[in-house]
Amino acid sequence: MGKMKETILNPIFKGNPITVLVLGICSSLAVTVELKGAIVMALSVTVVTGLSSFVCSIIRNSIPNRVRIIVQLVVVALMVILVDQFLKAFEATYAIDKALSVYIGLIITNCIVMGRIEAYALSNKPLPSLLDGLANGAGYGLILIVVAIVREILGSGTLLGFQIIPDAMYGAGYINNGLVILPPFALILVGCIIWIHRSIDKELQEK
Repeated sequence: MGKMKETILNPIFKGNPITVLVLGICSSLAVTVELKGAIVMALSVTVVTGLSSFVCSIIRNSIPNRVRIIVQLVVVALMVILVDQFLKAFEATYAIDKALSVYIGLIITNCIVMGRIEAYALSNKPLPSLLDGLANGAGYGLILIVVAIVREILGSGTLLGFQIIPDAMYGAGYINNGLVILPPFALILVGCIIWIHRSIDKELQEK
């Protein structure tokens, strides 16, 4: 039970794939202008990572070592296609899928997905592998959501499409910050989150 708890909680907090391993940075810059898109991307990566790790763990003993990367890519590509088609199937998520454009398809290149298969799923049973994949996706998604909240509020004055900054502030001269919605600010913000995380967790600091 203790090992299972660590498998679930470690990727979300202590071993977060973005703040500790510095993986998945590109998508955190590209899809965090609005919270809605960040949530969809976070859920998509979580599902793909979890299911890919689960499937690869089931078939791990029957995969020849010389073609394991190819097999893993096929499994991940299948999961990405299924997620993409699911988003296209519903009116509520179709517009978000269109807004995210190629980034849903590019989940296959996300280092977190392949990294968890190689580091965990190929040497562990299916259920722990599923939980590990879901937890790493959740850790990744947590950072995306934090970044998106800051960027949407400061850059657009809204959150999930609802106005957050009151009209009185605009009347007093407040202007939405255009720099916030540009990728460089997202990189700066992710860097600040990494700095805060490592400042809190002394074990992550270099000696």
